[in-house]
Amino acid sequence: MALGGATLGLGSLASQASARNHAKAHVIVIGGGTGGATCARYLKHFSPAMQVTLVEPSTDYATCYGSNWVLGGIAEMSDIIQTYDGLRAAGVRVVHDRATTIDPERRTVRLGGGNTLNYDRLVVSPGIDFRWENAAEGMTAAHSQDIPHAWKAGHQTRLLRAQLEAMPDGGVFVMVAPGNPFRCPPGPYERASMVAHYFKTHKPKSKIIILDNKENFSKQGLFLSGWKELYGDMIEWVPSTKGGQVERIDTATLTALSDGGLNEFKATVLNYIPPQRAGDIAVNAGLTNETGWCPVNQLTFESSIHDNIHVIGDASIAGAMPKSGHSANSQGKVTAVAVIRAFLGQDMVAPSTANTCYSLVAPDYGISVANVYSFKEGSIQAEQGGGVSPADAARGVRQQEAIFTRGWYASITRDTWG
Repeated sequence: MALGGATLGLGSLASQASARNHAKAHVIVIGGGTGGATCARYLKHFSPAMQVTLVEPSTDYATCYGSNWVLGGIAEMSDIIQTYDGLRAAGVRVVHDRATTIDPERRTVRLGGGNTLNYDRLVVSPGIDFRWENAAEGMTAAHSQDIPHAWKAGHQTRLLRAQLEAMPDGGVFVMVAPGNPFRCPPGPYERASMVAHYFKTHKPKSKIIILDNKENFSKQGLFLSGWKELYGDMIEWVPSTKGGQVERIDTATLTALSDGGLNEFKATVLNYIPPQRAGDIAVNAGLTNETGWCPVNQLTFESSIHDNIHVIGDASIAGAMPKSGHSANSQGKVTAVAVIRAFLGQDMVAPSTANTCYSLVAPDYGISVANVYSFKEGSIQAEQGGGVSPADAARGVRQQEAIFTRGWYASITRDTWG
């Protein structure tokens, strides 16, 4: 299977490395999600002699993108599970253990099982964790076992799906959307769409309320018009100025409260998505700043705090690039090149990168936003010419975009995990 076409330009940047033996160089990649798996795979692709170790505790990976389809009943969990067989076949050493400690001075990674690994360069792709200390009053990490966030796919996805299936017709699904920045900006609104599709098919008397501490969101006009066309008044979006800024959760009654308790939203099923930050290992290693995210040199994704450590994916502060699967895939490839050129003593050449975020409003109704990015004046900036699906597109265009959405999923997962 050929690697993604987006690597053609990056491949030329890395071509000098193919003639150099990197057998003594060891790169460790922490995190087997989209960013980490892509980086590990492309390091071996660009420099087959290099020693590449991927550290990931799980033996398979459920993609967060695509998980809303499971909630909508148009996909099964098995459809979004990826394995690491393709990475092993590419020559990546995969270690299923948890990285617990990074020592930047000694260039070591301590594993939960007790082993210590030495690295020459380290790539950290830890995804997200949650800022429960900043959550609405009453919500703690323990409550997520009954009030799921489902913002890490897997068990939480199954839990929320089971709650939706058990909900009686006429019930109310209340989602509390997180504040910026967070993983996958259009994700909560695709989730509402997919749940609405499930309700329309199986529980048509039910209602969806989105409580949002924002005044706008990604692809807002497209979502709102799609909801009206497909679901009538089933979905109600409540922005911050109209009561969407949730301050407290009564976990016993599944009630979200805002405006000092003046507004109460009683749920049959409550989906609270907490404030977010970089994954725990990045925080513990001192790779984050006061924002909770990881500052990096946005040309190479090398940490601005610790040398010889690169941070990619949702955890990084990547300029105009959103926290999306496509961004993580692009950053993994760029970082693979940056690592190789660093070993060669070569400066990094600024590449162009891209991001596309597809969303399903219904199984046959897709919308998207796309941008191309370049490195200018010290940061990643969006080029002119990007944008969203046309607002006045014919239904046939929406159907085509739904097909493209599934094609994008199949393509990016093959490109990432093989």
